[in-house]
Amino acid sequence: MTGGRRWGIEPICEVLQVAPSTYWSAKNRPRSARAARDAELAPKLRAIWEANYSVYGRRKLALAARRAGIDIGRDQVARLMRAEGLVGTTRAKRRFTTKPDPSHARAPDLVNRNFNADRPNALWVADFTYCSTRSGIVYIAFVVDVFSRFIVGWKASMSMTAPLVIDALNMAAWNRRHQTLDGLVCHNDAGSQYTSIAYTDRLDQIGAAPSIGTVGDCLLTG
Repeated sequence: MTGGRRWGIEPICEVLQVAPSTYWSAKNRPRSARAARDAELAPKLRAIWEANYSVYGRRKLALAARRAGIDIGRDQVARLMRAEGLVGTTRAKRRFTTKPDPSHARAPDLVNRNFNADRPNALWVADFTYCSTRSGIVYIAFVVDVFSRFIVGWKASMSMTAPLVIDALNMAAWNRRHQTLDGLVCHNDAGSQYTSIAYTDRLDQIGAAPSIGTVGDCLLTG
């Protein structure tokens, strides 16, 4: 039973020091034009937000709404998102993926920033990055053949451990299993994942020579 039905409006208004006529006036007042428009737009914005994997913030949602023919401003989108509890995916704080391990042996730099190749499987570069999702941070490792700039192996994981980069290397080796890997150099930065024993052993198994450069070397291939 609600308070109004149990105690009556007049006693409640008396305690709150509000005139009963004020309550009834507010209760019976027609909905404002703004409230009516909000009620119309809110479900449309939610539908657009959900159709885009529930990641859009106010800027992208406003652009998507206007593309859908809805005349709405960014500030209004922000207000309705707050009212509906819609939150866009935001960038997490900056993360550093290259963390050297001083205890690991480090291979020489066989590339010296010369990111060119005259044939397939002459030079691969390996690196990994991250992106923010609603489920958390996802790390993506990849291996690129410098000759074609083709991603020959990749792997996504919730953790940046050695298996992440080894699995990407395994995919690259499997994709090129019918091609010769003689003379292949696999270059990466000095992150502990790439200097781990498991990773260097896998390079040796596929017949690739390891090469380690400075921080961010592999980004120069883009």
